Order: sequence, then structure tokens, then C-alpha cells
Amino acid sequence: MPTEPQALDALVVGAGPAGIGTALALAAIPDLTFGVLERGQIGQTFLDWPAEQTFLTPSFTGNGFGATDLNAVHPETSPAFSLGVDYLTGPQYAKYLRSVAAHFRVPVLDDAEVTAVARHEQGFEIRCRRGPVVARSLVWAGGEFHHPLKPRISGSGFADLAHTAEAWEPRAGRVLVIGGYESGVDLACHHAERGAHVTVVDGSTPWDAGTGSDPSFRLAPRSRIRLATALDTGRLDLVDAHANGIKRAGTEWTVSLDNGTRLRVDSRPIAATGYGPGLGPVDKLFARRPDGWPELDEDDQSTLVPGLFLSGPAIRHAGLKFCFIYKFRQRFAHVARVIGERAGKDVGALEAWRTAGMLTDDLSCCGVECAC
Repeated sequence: MPTEPQALDALVVGAGPAGIGTALALAAIPDLTFGVLERGQIGQTFLDWPAEQTFLTPSFTGNGFGATDLNAVHPETSPAFSLGVDYLTGPQYAKYLRSVAAHFRVPVLDDAEVTAVARHEQGFEIRCRRGPVVARSLVWAGGEFHHPLKPRISGSGFADLAHTAEAWEPRAGRVLVIGGYESGVDLACHHAERGAHVTVVDGSTPWDAGTGSDPSFRLAPRSRIRLATALDTGRLDLVDAHANGIKRAGTEWTVSLDNGTRLRVDSRPIAATGYGPGLGPVDKLFARRPDGWPELDEDDQSTLVPGLFLSGPAIRHAGLKFCFIYKFRQRFAHVARVIGERAGKDVGALEAWRTAGMLTDDLSCCGVECAC
């Protein structure tokens, strides 16, 4: 007779920065049983990045002075130190994640894409291509990159999505980018730097967001520098309008805007319209906020299903966004502590993460603006 699989204290789904980071915090708790499931390899999302894409946040080693590298997922590590790079590519960051996981002996099962999650008398039963796993707590760290949002306009099938290699391939003549946040500006500057004439359309005009210091709501400094350089070439136009539809017109494409104008371009428009939360099989186990993002309690736990946690860039609390690594890593040790305490384990070692500036459990302290 088949035997019931032994329940883990915790299971993490996803081996990107959120998954590996949360697993590292769990590993600091003595006698806690846990594991990580990954659909491909460790850092698969970053291995899937287009070759031209790099980080917006720089890496720099300052750990010895209490300043943890912005892109580190463990307080004793630094991508800048291990790789000697500031603005990392996707494959470089995947290499960092693999090295950290190996150094701290994080138990990761590759090629184990999760296909279903169900409630179980001991917590959760997680089904993946390698077989079922039972865990008392589940941390979803699937990431957003595999959940691109298509523009909700007619003819959206004519657009190349920003996360695809096609969006980054060389283009001549007139190029149009729908969406002016980080991905859109990154692509627009990429093509303008290579000689194309690029138009970016976005009625939200994120390039004008000058108030507030939170880079989740305004362009990162590197993006603003590149944007200014591209504008100086005369090959970049920023249009305050939303796209309404895309049509093929012979060898050209026509994009209609909500201000009544039509733009003709020489290649498929590029849609940089953001990403969803990437919840996959646990989508129905989270309630939704009014803005559509997963609703979480103060412990980053589903308000519908106790024991199901979210880790990564989809975390939202009130008006706070945790969409950079240095933000959502603040919650790794907090989630691990909640799981450890419920399992009756000693979680004292996690205070080292707080000392290193990588444990935030008081959300009221977030969102403070810079004075100048």
C-alpha cells in the first residue's frame, strides 16, 4: 500500500530571490523541516531574461559596515562581491542564487513545476511533476515574470510583450512602446540608443512623477539618466495618451490613441504593460484588494487560507509596494519566524537578519520620505 508522504513544516514554491531568500531564513531555524520546489532551475526567471536586460538597482559590497548589498537575499552575501558586477544580467544573478543556495545547503528540487495545491488535514498537499508533497505551511514565491499582462485594447495580439526576446531585437525606423514605466523606458532607451526613432505612449506620464522618493512610484535614477540621454538624441518622443487599438496596415502598424491621433510604425508595437502576481494554482486561495492585488494579513498570509504565505514583488500593504528585492527581502525572516513559532521552534537566530537591516515586522515604519 502507498504510504502518506511525511509532512514538512514548510514548503517554498519558487527558487528565485524570494524563494531562495525565504528558504535561507527558514534554514536559520533549528530542526525545522522544509524544502523548495522550482519549475526549472534555480533562478529560472533570470535565465529567461532577454540578454540585453539588466538590473535597475546596483550591487555594491558594504556588508562589513552594516549596509547589505541591495540585491542580496542573505545578510552575509553580496552579488557584487561574488561576481564583481554592479548592474547584473539575468544569468549573472541566477549564478549568484545558485551559489548562495549551494553554500547554505538549501534543499531545492529542480524541474518540479507545481500543478495543483489543495487543503490537507496536515496543511497543504502540493502536486508537482515529481510527485506530491505535504506541508503544514506553504510559501508561494512564484514571481511575476511568467505572468505578463497584455494591453486591454483591440489588436493586442499584434504587440510584442516586453519580456520576450522579440521586443529587444534590433528595429529600424519608427518604433512604438506602450507603457512608460521601467520596462517601457528600458526598451525605449535600448532601441533609441541603436538608432531607431521611438515613441512611448502612456497617459499616466510616469516619466513626470517627480514627487516622493519611493522608486516603486517613480523611475529609478538609472532609468531617468538613460531617458534624458535618449531625449537629447531627438530620437525619443513621450506622448501623454493611452493606446486604444492596434491594426496591421500592409508593412506598417497603426496604433490609435485616446486623444484621437493615430501613429504609424515600422514594426510590431511593444507592450510594456506590466505583470500580474503570478499566483498560478494558488490564485483562488487569495482574496483580492480593490486594486486587484492579493489581499494579505500583517504576516503576508492569505486572508482566506491560514498557513499560505506570499513572498516576492506581489506583496502589497495599504499604499506600500514591495517590488524591488531590497524591499521584499525585508519580509523573509518575518514569514520564517511566524512559521517557526507555529512549529514550536526556536527562532532567535532570525534576529541577526534584523541587525543586518533585513527584517521588517512593523509596516508603519515603511514609506517614510527622504528629506532631500
